[in-house]
Amino acid sequence: MKLLITTLVTFFAGMGAGLGTGFAGLSAAAVISPMLITFLHVDPYMAVGIALSSDVLASAVSAYTYGKNKNLDIKNGLIMMGSVLTFTVVGSYLASLVPSTTMGNFSVFMTFLLVMTTKESMQGVSAKKRAIQSLICGIIIGLICGFIGAGGGMMMLLILTSVLGYELKTAVGTSVFIMTFTALTGAVSHFAIGGRPDWLIFGLCVVFTLLWARIAALFANKAAPKTLNRATGIILVILGIVVLSFSL
Repeated sequence: MKLLITTLVTFFAGMGAGLGTGFAGLSAAAVISPMLITFLHVDPYMAVGIALSSDVLASAVSAYTYGKNKNLDIKNGLIMMGSVLTFTVVGSYLASLVPSTTMGNFSVFMTFLLVMTTKESMQGVSAKKRAIQSLICGIIIGLICGFIGAGGGMMMLLILTSVLGYELKTAVGTSVFIMTFTALTGAVSHFAIGGRPDWLIFGLCVVFTLLWARIAALFANKAAPKTLNRATGIILVILGIVVLSFSL
């Protein structure tokens, strides 16, 4: 019975996370962390590590799919990645110092804010100011990635579309490319500090998230921009409601 429950929870967590990653560049942790904490009673710090691990392959396969369809800006993506990676390790260390209960509640609260954040207009901002804003946002994204297990995908998507003016598909592709490395850094940091995870839960989350991310990325790259915008909106609203329900 325990195996069945574990499989069902990880399947739906992986499905929500994979669809969010493939469609909108959303961190897998936005769904996986709170579900593991709530339904399988996984230690919050370890749940974050498992979520980040699931993010790695899901983001990588999504980035490959977007890149294959010429919807990926590697050059500018690498620039933003530097500050994000540096502060992911710092965030991971800070998370290890926070009590488990506080960590769990903060994870649910913050991931909901990430899912429900709205796009802001950044028109008329100078190139120098945008560069500084991107650097600062990269630091914030890194801290959040390491602290609550969110790969920063949604925040990077907002920065790429609002600040840098990317088209949605290219923004998602570049976002999941960066997220592959931020999530990897965060996952390694978490397991180095917190020890080994439950390998069954770890394996199931990684496989299910990878499967659904691949399906979503394939659909997203073939869909018309209008259709993709609607699908992305629906996915984000559903995930926002689901994550909020875990905290009630």
